Amino acid sequence: MAYRHPAAFLLGMEGLALHRAFAGEFDAAFVEARLAEVRAILAADERGSLGAGDHVGETDTVAGYRIWARTYDEPGNPLIDVEEPVVRELLAGLAPGRAVDAACGTGRHAFSLAAAGHAVVGVDSSPDMLAVARRTVPGALFVRGDARRLPVADGSVDLVTCALALTHLPALEPAFAEFARVLRPGGHLVTSDIHWQSLYLGGIASTVDDSGVESRMPASRFRPSDYVTAALGAGLTVRACREPRWPRSAEGGGPFLRAWAAEAVDAAYENTPAAIIWKFQR
Repeated sequence: MAYRHPAAFLLGMEGLALHRAFAGEFDAAFVEARLAEVRAILAADERGSLGAGDHVGETDTVAGYRIWARTYDEPGNPLIDVEEPVVRELLAGLAPGRAVDAACGTGRHAFSLAAAGHAVVGVDSSPDMLAVARRTVPGALFVRGDARRLPVADGSVDLVTCALALTHLPALEPAFAEFARVLRPGGHLVTSDIHWQSLYLGGIASTVDDSGVESRMPASRFRPSDYVTAALGAGLTVRACREPRWPRSAEGGGPFLRAWAAEAVDAAYENTPAAIIWKFQR
């Protein structure tokens, strides 16, 4: 269970901005403005204006995505806006074949794969996300399952995709071993994940149930070396790696952070990777 305090979150963002200034990215006026904001935040917290801290529990992905499935595909998810074009770039040019979309969710990538001529099997542990996927991509086959235990024969597919899901696992090795198992020699694997740095900017996926209780889904902080180690151990070769950055946005960080520390938020997000996206080959 995590403890969250609004003042601590604001001060942490100010700290990230000040560390960047210490590294030479900003001038004295920027630093003085941040220090003034820190004093204002502490004064507001002393008055009780920011609200009290609270504890937030953890939920599993089946329960979490049961709630999130209702809104997952709505416009305005900044991580998807960054991730999706890069994944499609890495998939472009691959000959149509048999594809498995592991942890397929609502079928975002299954849709584009089917449109490109692939015969798609989508696998996900969430029945609610699968229900959306079946409506989105009626020509694909969707089955409930685990990315670490795919219902697919050895060496039978040309392509595996796994998007924005590996962070929910405690370890990468079982999933990568399974992806390698089902791929034919020469087959490709494309994965995407939220970047570990963005998890510390408030990027941990959370949901609010009908009674108003907020819970977080599991979020492992995998480093680039963790993906490489898991892939090489499974006999895969790295073909590409992308770390697309967050774009500058007037809404970046959300309304609470921007109301108190918009300039610090922009500095903390500046040139910070949003996602890490890989292309491997067996």
